Amino acid sequence: MLLFLEQVLNGLQLGVTLFLMSAGLTLVFGIMNLINLAHGSFYMIGAYVGATVTARSGSFLLGVLAALPAAGLVGMVVEILVLRRLYDREHLDQVLATFGLILFFNELTRILWGRQPLFMDVPDLLSGTVDIIPGAPYPAYRLAVICVGIAVAAFLYVLITRSRIGMQIRAGASNREMAGALGVNIRLLYTLVFGLGALLAGLAGVMAGPILAVEAGMGESILILTFVVIVVGGIGSVRGALVGALLIGMVDTLGRAFLPGVLRLVLPASEADGVGASLAAMSIYIFMAAVLAWRPRGLFPAHG
Repeated sequence: MLLFLEQVLNGLQLGVTLFLMSAGLTLVFGIMNLINLAHGSFYMIGAYVGATVTARSGSFLLGVLAALPAAGLVGMVVEILVLRRLYDREHLDQVLATFGLILFFNELTRILWGRQPLFMDVPDLLSGTVDIIPGAPYPAYRLAVICVGIAVAAFLYVLITRSRIGMQIRAGASNREMAGALGVNIRLLYTLVFGLGALLAGLAGVMAGPILAVEAGMGESILILTFVVIVVGGIGSVRGALVGALLIGMVDTLGRAFLPGVLRLVLPASEADGVGASLAAMSIYIFMAAVLAWRPRGLFPAHG
């Protein structure tokens, strides 16, 4: 029971990280109709800048405060210089251009930081454990990551449904020509939305830094999971991104933790471990296929 509770919390933590990635990416795709394969690069930039500032200053908080604007500003510069020319192009052109950006950012990080991974220490304040229930300690840092994700979800809900810029975002997503005719600066709106998405990816990167190694190319593996989240949740839906991220986080974590043990009930241990590991790696894609068979447009295909 304690192991199950721990794995559920691990699934929540992974789901929250995926939500920080997918919220920005689904906004960009839903509003700007842009496929951005380079979204994982902003995750990597956030992790590298956060790790560097944390190492130099000794303060994890300063690392976070540096990583967020760094990822957001790089995102806005990329949108202005490169992506703005791709909005009216076919998706294949967008895929090729943003794949080129992945290669560019990966090589740039190797030039600036070298090929050796960086490692971030868990901040002292969050280095201990918290008893979820008596006798079930859980790392305080992972709980903090979950809390940050919940806070960001609440912020995005208020931003999109209760603010003036949220109204403009929803209008631009529904009909960009009409919104522009009514006085909305669509070009500026797109830049701000893209910058917000990059900032959220940077936040995910710096929060993952103490859990994972910070290295060039770290954005690609989580980008694949992020696209699965968006497909499951529904393109353009922040609510879908949240639900999809939590579901994918749970399926991936619980599958890796318990599938081999379940298969040992019916298979020899050596075969069960191999088959279980393979099925666990496939589990999110099987889950995605099942969701799409039931709801071809995802769970929450509406914008917002």
